[in-house]
Parts: sequence; structure tokens; C-alpha cells
Amino acid sequence: MKKVMLFAAAAVSALCVAQSASSQNYPVRPIRILIAQAPGSTTDIVSRILGNKLGESLGQPMVIDARPGAGGTLGTELAARAAPDGYTLFMANNSTHGSNPALYPKLSYDAVKDFAPIIYVAATPYVLSVHPSLPVTTVKQLIALAKAKPGQLNYASAGNGSTHHLSGELLKTMAGIDMVHIPYKGTTPALSALLAGEVSVMFVTVTGVQPHIKSGKVRALAVSTPKRSDMLPDVPTVAEAALPGFEMLSWFGLLAPAGTPPAVVTRINADTAKVLALPDVKAALLAQGLEVISGTPEQFGNYIKTEIAKITRLAKATGIKAE
Repeated sequence: MKKVMLFAAAAVSALCVAQSASSQNYPVRPIRILIAQAPGSTTDIVSRILGNKLGESLGQPMVIDARPGAGGTLGTELAARAAPDGYTLFMANNSTHGSNPALYPKLSYDAVKDFAPIIYVAATPYVLSVHPSLPVTTVKQLIALAKAKPGQLNYASAGNGSTHHLSGELLKTMAGIDMVHIPYKGTTPALSALLAGEVSVMFVTVTGVQPHIKSGKVRALAVSTPKRSDMLPDVPTVAEAALPGFEMLSWFGLLAPAGTPPAVVTRINADTAKVLALPDVKAALLAQGLEVISGTPEQFGNYIKTEIAKITRLAKATGIKAE
């Protein structure tokens, strides 16, 4: 019995030494970043901007592996089931680790337990936008108009369960107003409807709506982030304009499969933070409407838990379901 216990202890010790040595030598081969969206998507673009520089920092190529399908759940499941050796990373976003866990009743993975947070990469605000024909210039005026005309105002989204939809429902819930949701099959037709005046209100990403704000085809009332956007510094946040605590944004961050050695997670976090601080990387992300966040693995992990909890509460209160 004593020999068995000694052998087991020796085996555990050898495994720990092997993992330590592996972490010290990491990386020794190319690293892939799995994404759950299609090539050319914002997730893909962010992954390539980061991956190019991160590969240089780590001394190994970063390969972007796009696995779209099933609303992002396909690629997320593949990442959750990947070997926890640091050679498969996952570029999570507000769908894969925000709305999907809250809106899909049954997933084949746990968005929290099956992943090791590495770093919050960047985020972009949604802009609460209205057609110029709507006689409002502030969030408070919009709320007042909606209360005066319950059920008569409508807002567009890119589909049921989209962040545009969640933003609109969060506004309705926090402001105590009634607006009619008009779902479209994608952001482009929804924005086209707003520009044409077919709908009155929409939350749109800053890059999507900025040209129309400048041309006067759309009026920006507020941004959905906790602080003002560098791209629209004169536009207040929804929180400061009328509804403290309002936040709904499009975000991206790196994860690894659960069980990835802590030393590897620490290494990737440190190298990624350095890359995100580079002026050219910041500029490239800003061109996509994204502002760098960075931070520790613990901070990112807590943020994901908060996001899932917030959207779960919203879904239960409003009956939102994924398409």
C-alpha cells in the first residue's frame, strides 16, 4: 500500500514538473485562435489585428480558425472541448459569452466553467439613434414621448436575441416605456429601415451609424457604454443622460479551454496587454470602432459572469428567446 501511495505521489510530482517545464518552454508551435463567426466578421478582424502582433510577441504564428454556425454555439463548443495546452485560444464576444448562455435553454458546454479567462481585448458602443423626423434630441425626451404614446413608437433590431434587440428591451425595462420591436434579418436591412423612416429608433454600432450621423440622416441621442466613446465624444452615455447603470455593448476577449496551465494564461495575458498598448494596434482597432480594454484574467472572468447574469435577468423579464 505504501509503495502504491509513493508511486502515485511520484506520478503527480512528475506531472507537475512536466507541466511546469511545458509552461516555461511555451510556445513551441503555432497557436490557433478559434472564432465562432465567419471570416470577415468583426470577430475575425479583431482576431487578425491582435493575432499578427501577438504571434510576433510569442514567437509563433497565430492561425485564425473560423467555425461559424448555430448562432456561434458550434465554434464555442469546439473551443470548450479543445486540449487545454495553450495552443487553442478562443476569441469570445458578447454573443458567445453573453447572450447565448442566457438565451439558449440547453447548451452542450458551460460558458463559464469550460473556459479559462485570459484578457478582455476591446469593446464598441451601440448608439441610441433616432430618425430625424422624431421630435426628440435627448434620451429623456425620447422616454417622455414613449410614455405619452405607449406602443406607438417602434425600434429596429438585427433579429430576435441580437444585441440591438437586447439594448432596446433594456431601455424599455429601465425606462418603463412601451415600444414595439421590429426585427429584421441582419443589421443592414434594419439600419436601412431607420434611414428610410420605417422605424423610429435603433441601437446601432458606432461605425455603422457614424457616417449617417455626420450627414444628418440619423440623430444620435446617446451611447450604450459606461463612458463616452472617443469616436463620438460629444454624445453622452445613456447612463449619464437618463438611466444610471445602463450598459450594453459589443465586446471581444480571449479565452482558453478550462484546465490550461495558469502560467500559460499569465504569459498570454501579459503579452496581449503589451500588444494592446501599441499605438498601431490601438489605431487599427479604433478604425473598427473598438476601444482597448485590457486587464487581468480575473477581471475578465468577473465581467463575463456579470454579463450573462444581466442578460439572463433581462430575458426572463421580457421573454426574449434566441431565434
